[in-house]
Amino acid sequence: MAATDSAITRNATVALAVIAAGAAMQWAADILAPLAMAVFLAVMIDGFARVMEERAPFIPKPAALPAAILISLILFGVSIYIIGDNATAFFNQANAYAPRLDVILGQLAALVHLKPPAKLAEMAGNFSLIKNWSGVSTALKSAGSTAGFAVFVLIYLGFIIASRRLFRRKIVALFPHHAEREKAALVFQRIRDGVESYLWIQTVTGVMIAVASWAIMAVLGLNNAFFWAFLIFIVSYVPIIGGAVGILLPPIFALVQFDSYWQAVVLIAVLQAINFIVGNIVLPRMQSDTLNMDPVVVLLSLAFWGAIWGLPGAFLSTPLTVMAMIILAQFQGSRWIAVLLSGDGAPQVMGRHPPGDLKENHEPPTPPVRPRAGRAKPA
Repeated sequence: MAATDSAITRNATVALAVIAAGAAMQWAADILAPLAMAVFLAVMIDGFARVMEERAPFIPKPAALPAAILISLILFGVSIYIIGDNATAFFNQANAYAPRLDVILGQLAALVHLKPPAKLAEMAGNFSLIKNWSGVSTALKSAGSTAGFAVFVLIYLGFIIASRRLFRRKIVALFPHHAEREKAALVFQRIRDGVESYLWIQTVTGVMIAVASWAIMAVLGLNNAFFWAFLIFIVSYVPIIGGAVGILLPPIFALVQFDSYWQAVVLIAVLQAINFIVGNIVLPRMQSDTLNMDPVVVLLSLAFWGAIWGLPGAFLSTPLTVMAMIILAQFQGSRWIAVLLSGDGAPQVMGRHPPGDLKENHEPPTPPVRPRAGRAKPA
């Protein structure tokens, strides 16, 4: 009975600690969210560097990390260019879309027996910065907050990369015994592998969805098909809802571009089918094989981290949950949480040895003493 009460008390303490940690992370979101994003990017850059060391032996080992940083900056710059260039082309075509959009809005109003709305040109003419200053101010604050978040991420990222060489020394100082240090290294390596696996899975499935979506949009002749496909690829890094939201935009603009509705119907049907196949067949199988996460936990983690840290939390929800599951599995008092988070109910415990393999002081076992060969002692 006493053991049962002790287990209940321990589990209740762990649950309260988790709730308190969630409240603290929400309170310090402005500090911790950029830091978590910077750590994620640092792991990604480190993965690039290790891949180049393994696959490109002609690159000197000291040059692998600078090359990975340069590649990351180039990819980021190309992404900004693609979004900016296609956004400019889209806004240039906005005037041509306005009459068609007026027709669609009028038909929708007639369908629900409402008064037709004002023309878009009239609404734009009545728009005043002074009358709508609150909305403009909100937009400016949002843009400033996003820019500040990006600056903090870059600052954190620079310091993390600069201090990565000292990380091993800190591990040695924190875990002086060899067995403890080995277990900690295994835990950190498992976390790194989990983050890299998540990044690889989301990239592969995002490319699959984006390429298939671009193909159908190009066949139907949708304007800016490459931009919409690239946008679908970017938002696919947000688990579950990212791809679902991304594939809704092309059919909406197909309604505006084409005079008939069948192109939009075909787009929404095919894009939903692509997203369903990849998101419900390919992605869960890859996640279960590499991340060992329950699909329901993926959805709950998206809601939890999104509520705490907003869009950055939604983007990092799966890697953060993988990290929490790995760490919680190493302690007996919190292992039950890791079991609930895992896909197969058996989260990996690092550094576990057979009974008697290591002593409590973490010294290697003493070898058995063998009797010396020689004459037998008299009875």
